[in-house]
Amino acid sequence: MNTASEELIIDPELLRQFDRPGPRYTSYPTADRFVEAFGAEAYRLALEKRVIGGFSRALALYVHLPFCGTICYYCGCNKVVTRDHGRSAKYLRYLAKEINLVGAALGKKEDVAQLHLGGGTPTFLSDAELGQLMDSIRNQFNLPAESELSIEVDPRTVSPERMATLARLGFNRLSVGVQDLNIEVQRAINRIQSAEQTASVIESARRCGFKSVNVDLIYGLPRQRLANFSSSLERVIEMAPDRIALYSYAHLPAVFKPQRRINEADLPDAPTRIDLMIHAIRTLSEAGYVYIGMDHFARPDDDLAVAQRLGRLQRNFQGYSTQAEADLIGLGLSAIGNIGPVYSQNYRDLDDYYGALDNGVFPVMRGIEMTPDDLVRRAVIHALMCQFEVSFSAIEIAYLINFRQYFGRELEDLSRFEREGLVEVDDASIIVTPRGRLLVRAVCMLFDQYLRSSEQRARYSKVI
Repeated sequence: MNTASEELIIDPELLRQFDRPGPRYTSYPTADRFVEAFGAEAYRLALEKRVIGGFSRALALYVHLPFCGTICYYCGCNKVVTRDHGRSAKYLRYLAKEINLVGAALGKKEDVAQLHLGGGTPTFLSDAELGQLMDSIRNQFNLPAESELSIEVDPRTVSPERMATLARLGFNRLSVGVQDLNIEVQRAINRIQSAEQTASVIESARRCGFKSVNVDLIYGLPRQRLANFSSSLERVIEMAPDRIALYSYAHLPAVFKPQRRINEADLPDAPTRIDLMIHAIRTLSEAGYVYIGMDHFARPDDDLAVAQRLGRLQRNFQGYSTQAEADLIGLGLSAIGNIGPVYSQNYRDLDDYYGALDNGVFPVMRGIEMTPDDLVRRAVIHALMCQFEVSFSAIEIAYLINFRQYFGRELEDLSRFEREGLVEVDDASIIVTPRGRLLVRAVCMLFDQYLRSSEQRARYSKVI
């Protein structure tokens, strides 16, 4: 039996060998496979059909708040850089329109198990604006006391008083953007943020009763070296966050214009990047954090680690989540949602987003309705990403297939991974071994029907 808590085995040579571009599988099919033929009407029908025979999956909401007061050069998020709160005030009015449209399509006021505010910088909004947004949400949805309400914060915008306000608004989980605490790295990415500011935010969250605090870190940033990143890690561990997300920086200046301001000569080379990742994983493991998968670590008693042990772990557009089999409604600019067999994404441009809502229609730019093949492959990829194991019988019962016949080509392709000790395949299951878990994306890519050529893979970030 596979147990996700088994200690990782790190082989630098294998990491270099299998380090190739590939999706992060926050969805399958991945968002670049969505089509514009899927529009507002298809999304409305998906919402209306969410409840079948009185039964429905748990419900989660993601709200995208794109505004930032300054620009961080590394960032690939869809954002609007401004200091004009007139723009955020207008956005909130239109966001309320979208929330009301969703509520009308659902037909009743439903309970929300999870709410996440992301960005951009959600704490760009004033206290009054955040209160206005939460009122709009509560007008259409119920937020029970046991719901997980999380918000991403920039420590430079959150005082202890603001933290108390967030708690009063109902937030009980926090994600703190850090990336790196070294001043030279911060200057290179245009994000100056002291360790004291970061520690103060985490301490304030504890005092206000927040149940879980996450810290985001990035390795592979300009001027980042083993010594200075090690120091940043130690300082973050001293702050004792419940979760740590350790992301790999993807330098794609052709796609993300702010990255053109980064001097490529300052970026660590490939061997150094791998050294940074290995050192971070070992340091976090020694500090007591459990490797959840991909880029997430959590303390053993955190809800994320508990969900993994219980087989309830979910992977969606926010990364790993505690709610298994939940529908996700995306609200706001560029937000992505997943209702049953349907994925949708809103417009990425404000004018398009506003224009659709002015016409009384959902601001859906594209989406996809999954085929039976998509569904079975999503189940396999999801199991590998969340539990490092897929049971043949579980897939066969759920999707009425013969696993070995259906995935004959994929099982043949896995032979190389078997020889390297990255996976174990028998008559009943595929298990990603402790030696292979850092390369789980590469394993999942074998089950991705849409990946056909190296040209297609080139648009993704590398696995490591």
